[in-house]
Amino acid sequence: MEPRKDDYAQYAKLSPFELKDELIKLASSKANRLMLNAGRGNPNFMATLPRRAFLRLGLFAVAESELSYSYMPNGVGGLPRIEGIEGRFERFVADHRDQEGVAFLGRALSYVRDQLGLSASAFLHEMVEGILGGTYPEPPRMLRMSEEVVRQYLVKEMVGGHLPGEAIDLFALEGGTAAMTYIFDSMQKNHLIAKGDKVAIGLPVFTPYIEIPQLENYALEEVPLHANPAQGWQYPDAELDKLKDPAVKVFFCVNPSNPPSVKMDDRSLERIAAIVKESRPDLIILTDDVYGTFADDFRSLFAVCPQNTVLVYSFSKYFGATGWRLGVVATHRDNAMDRALAALPEPVKATLDRRYGSLVPDVRALRFIDRLVADSRTVALNHTAGLSTPQQVQMVMFALFAMMDENDAYKAELKKLVRRREAALYRELGLAPESGPNAVDYYTLLDLERIAERLHGREFATWITERSSSGDLLFRIADETGIVLLPGRGFGTQRPAARASLANLNEYEYARIGRALKGMAEEFHAEFRKQQPATKA
Repeated sequence: MEPRKDDYAQYAKLSPFELKDELIKLASSKANRLMLNAGRGNPNFMATLPRRAFLRLGLFAVAESELSYSYMPNGVGGLPRIEGIEGRFERFVADHRDQEGVAFLGRALSYVRDQLGLSASAFLHEMVEGILGGTYPEPPRMLRMSEEVVRQYLVKEMVGGHLPGEAIDLFALEGGTAAMTYIFDSMQKNHLIAKGDKVAIGLPVFTPYIEIPQLENYALEEVPLHANPAQGWQYPDAELDKLKDPAVKVFFCVNPSNPPSVKMDDRSLERIAAIVKESRPDLIILTDDVYGTFADDFRSLFAVCPQNTVLVYSFSKYFGATGWRLGVVATHRDNAMDRALAALPEPVKATLDRRYGSLVPDVRALRFIDRLVADSRTVALNHTAGLSTPQQVQMVMFALFAMMDENDAYKAELKKLVRRREAALYRELGLAPESGPNAVDYYTLLDLERIAERLHGREFATWITERSSSGDLLFRIADETGIVLLPGRGFGTQRPAARASLANLNEYEYARIGRALKGMAEEFHAEFRKQQPATKA
């Protein structure tokens, strides 16, 4: 069967996420056929208990607001009072303890008081005031109690308990994509990066990390660090050693990776830590760890290089909350960014004194994370910066839900869910998944050459790789099967491959994808056999 002859060159420069829209049009163009979009990373599962708690808390909060203006007509409330709030909440819990979300709130308050050592009244008041959304976020960087709770969550999930929580500052913002935008912008405005600077990027990676440095306003020189599929998608020592180059200002990575969906192993973490300690104490590391909560025994680069690392974490994938736009940026209080700011030339410091002069008398003491907050609102609107307070409350509910789950039952269920989907896809494809001990399996990377070789041998793999570009093949898959996959090359893979999310479809749908891909492989193999010279008798 001949591949399609359509000219797909017009789509060659599109980001995978824009190309997806063209693939969807093609996949959904035929009547009476179900389109399966395995291109999106948006999960079709979510944590329900912390959402129940959020909604129940809202009812209590509204009652607290109306209590403040109890002399007014119905429908008018005021700011909640902290005096007596704990007692009123205990009555609320007692009166509604049969409601699952309310019971969770009662346990959460005990956990905050007895395990985190926070004031129950102050925590309740912040949550009630926050969920009502009647005031600006104060402090703008993050509400005080919310920061304490989320900080402990990150220490547990990202750091493994290796850092004292009080050494970490957080900025709550609108998801991981907002974090990327703000960090790149503030690094440039604070002269931590400049046009022509070298930045190392761990590949494959979430496409915007490749595309943003190439934009005209940044114009950075990218130094690729290629993970090796033959080494379980770990970075070879020779690739990591590129970080020793003093011209490399920043190292960007996603850990666990996207799309190979593999966490850095201990060897990689330790080698990077050694490079930082021995050769590059000035290196800035930006690590996006959104998939870390799906991994077994995960450790972030923030755990081994805390003073050099900016940690980005989003609640979107693990809790099924992409629509909530919940993320945080974390920095250590003694960090390389602040040291770099202190070392800037005097004329540059004077320029920054003018930029941030409306915020504080001593601009030079203003830390990078606080500049990040100000830059997110063009400095002049710093007083209205910060994530909306209801969003911060939901973030806290998610964090408490995870911390109170001592046996990690929710985590175990999600791991089983994505791995069953992976098994269904590969079973129908006729292959076993190639998952190692560091695999997270949120995505799977379908390597065209590797799959062809495993199915029908080396000669067939060479033939099909030479015959079909991955882009053309993805359009053919969409056209003939109604299945949407994203091109691996858009994420920086070195071989033709396709990314399939294992999070956004159901198990039987992944089985259908496996069958469809196997069918196409067999069609190609039949064509391959026709073109082989006849065997002599």
